[in-house]
Amino acid sequence: MPATARDRDWIAARIPHQGTMCLLDGVLDWDENVVRCVSGTHAQADNPLRAQGRLAAVCGVEYAAQAMAVHGALLAAQEDSPARPRSGYLASVRKLELLVERLDDIDAPLLVEARRVSGEGASVLYAFTVSAEGRTLLSGRAAVILDAARHGSHAG
Repeated sequence: MPATARDRDWIAARIPHQGTMCLLDGVLDWDENVVRCVSGTHAQADNPLRAQGRLAAVCGVEYAAQAMAVHGALLAAQEDSPARPRSGYLASVRKLELLVERLDDIDAPLLVEARRVSGEGASVLYAFTVSAEGRTLLSGRAAVILDAARHGSHAG
């Protein structure tokens, strides 16, 4: 990867997911609205999202959520801020289309794209797709709440 590339180590240092739960291998490209990441972890036997040896397609939502977190980290790094990127919580997933049953039987690397549709203040809406070799495997929209604890939100 080029020196400016964002690899797995860069990602793991900036998102809360560590070890095998860090699902993304690298950032292919990005701008203020879109991030495209790559992953081969869907094919690994030790993928922590596998159940009964299989990785259900719905697990692709976690890949997309991690790409959204990476996008936030990239934007924070661009601002040259010494502060950690804002924390975010996946609040909802809408218009989810699963076009395959599972991901572990996909031979090619996954391309995970998250596109910022809108966002103001404490919330961001992303559209996402997970594909391989030009074939869309799943897509949807996700709402992310930023800094929920700071704004008095709580799970419950």
